[in-house]
Amino acid sequence: MTDPRCHRYDALPSRRDFLLRGAGGFGALALSGMLQSNPLLAAAARGSEMGSPAPHFPPRAKRVIFLFMEGGPSHLDLFDPKPKLNELAGQRLPDSFNRPITAMGEINSPLLACKRTWTRHGQSGLWLSDWLPQTATCADDLCVIRSCWADGINHSSGICQMNTGSTLAGRPSLGAWVSYGLSTENTNLPAFVVMQDNPTTVVNGPRNWGAGFMPATYQGVRLSSGTEPIANLNTPEGVSEIQQRGKLDLLNDLNRAHARARPHQTELDARIRAYELAFRMQAEAPDAVDLSKETEATKRLYGLDEKKTETMGRLCLLSRRLIERGVRFVQIYHGAGNRWDAHSGIEKNHAELCRAQDKPVAGLLKDLKARGLLEDTLVIWSGEFGRTPMSEKGDGRDHNPTGFSMWLAGGGVRGGQAIGRTDELGLHAVEDRLHIHDLHATFLWLLGIDNMELVYRHKGRPERPTLNEGDAYRKIVG
Repeated sequence: MTDPRCHRYDALPSRRDFLLRGAGGFGALALSGMLQSNPLLAAAARGSEMGSPAPHFPPRAKRVIFLFMEGGPSHLDLFDPKPKLNELAGQRLPDSFNRPITAMGEINSPLLACKRTWTRHGQSGLWLSDWLPQTATCADDLCVIRSCWADGINHSSGICQMNTGSTLAGRPSLGAWVSYGLSTENTNLPAFVVMQDNPTTVVNGPRNWGAGFMPATYQGVRLSSGTEPIANLNTPEGVSEIQQRGKLDLLNDLNRAHARARPHQTELDARIRAYELAFRMQAEAPDAVDLSKETEATKRLYGLDEKKTETMGRLCLLSRRLIERGVRFVQIYHGAGNRWDAHSGIEKNHAELCRAQDKPVAGLLKDLKARGLLEDTLVIWSGEFGRTPMSEKGDGRDHNPTGFSMWLAGGGVRGGQAIGRTDELGLHAVEDRLHIHDLHATFLWLLGIDNMELVYRHKGRPERPTLNEGDAYRKIVG
C-alpha cells in the first residue's frame, strides 16, 4: 500500500486557490520586515495547512538535537583509545593495514601518537579522553558508536552526506525528512531550526539543511547565535496597522501575479506560509528565545558565565527551550567554517574547541535529564568524518571517513555503551560497521519512522531518505 503521506502535498489547495483567498488570510498583522531580512525563514516556515503526519510505529524519540562539529573531530583523541598507535608512533603505516585514500595524500607520513590521558567513566566504565571532562560526567547516558564510515573524503562531500545521505547536492536534509514525516508539535514555531556558533559560512551553506527536491517549506529555519536569535520579530515602531495592511495587500497582488507565471514553484507557498507562521510566532517565539527567564544556576550549568563557553552554552540552552516547546529538529553547528579541521596543530586546535563545547553539551544533557526530556529527545554528537592515525605537517591529522566515532544520548538509546570497533590504529571500521545510511535509518527508526516506508514522489519516482539503503541498528536500545 502506498504511504498516504506521499500525496500529502498534492492534497493541499492549489497555489492559486491559496493566493486568491486574499490578504485577509494572513491575519491582522504579519512580519514583512522579518521575512525580508530572513529569506531562509521565508523559504522554510510552515503553517498548520501541512497536516499532522504520524510515525509508522510507536517512537522512542519525539525530537532531535544534532550537535554537528564541523571540520571532523579526531575520534583517536576523544572516544577511541588506541594503545598500538602510540607504540608505533613515528613509523609508517604497516603494510598489513589496508591503504586508505586520504584527502591530502598523507599515506606515507609517520603515525602520530595520541597525547591524551584516557580514563574509564561512570558505572559503565566508558573510555573518554581528558579533553572532555564535563562530557565524561554523563558517560552512563552516552552511546559511543566507534564504527561509523562514510564516502566523502573532503568537507563538502562529507558534510553533505552526513546531512543528506548523499555526497552530491540536491537531496533533502535529514531534518527536512523528519519535518516532512512528523511535522512540528507546535504550529507557532518552525519544525526544523538551525543555529551555528559563529557567522562564518558553513561548508555547502544552506543546502546542508535544505529540502532538496521537496517543497521548500521543509527546510531548516536559520536562527542567529546572538542575543537576538530572530531578527525583526516585533512590528517596527511607527508602523500602523493600516500601513502594515497596505504592505500585505501589495505583496499579495505581487504574489498572485508571480504564481500565475510559475505554477510549479514551491518557494512561493513556503513564503506565504512563512507570513502565517510569522504572525503566530509573535505570540510564542519571544518567550522561547528569552534566556533571561532562566535561573542563574541553569545559565552556569551551560557555561553562560564563562567567555569561552558562552556562545555554545547559549545555543544549547536555546535548543532545550525550543524542543520543549515543540520544535521537532534542532541542529547546532559548532566550529562553523571547518574549525575542527586540524591538519596541523591538533593539540591547540582540539583543546580550544573541546573546551568551548564540553561544558555546554554536558549541561544540555544534564538539564534535559533533570526535566524528563532526555528519554524522548535524541541527542547526536558528530562531525562529517574522523582523523587519520598518520600525521600531517608533523602535528596534525588528515581526514578519515573509513572509520570514526559519534555518540548518541537519550531517545530510547541505552547509555554507557560503546558500539563497534575500528582496527588497532583507528583507521578502518571493522566490527558492526555502520555507514551513514545505517545511521540515518537508526535515527529515523528511533523516531518511529521506517526509512523505506517514508516516501516522497519526485517526478514520478519514489524517493526515500536513505536512497533505498541502510538498516536501523536496533541493538542500540538493548
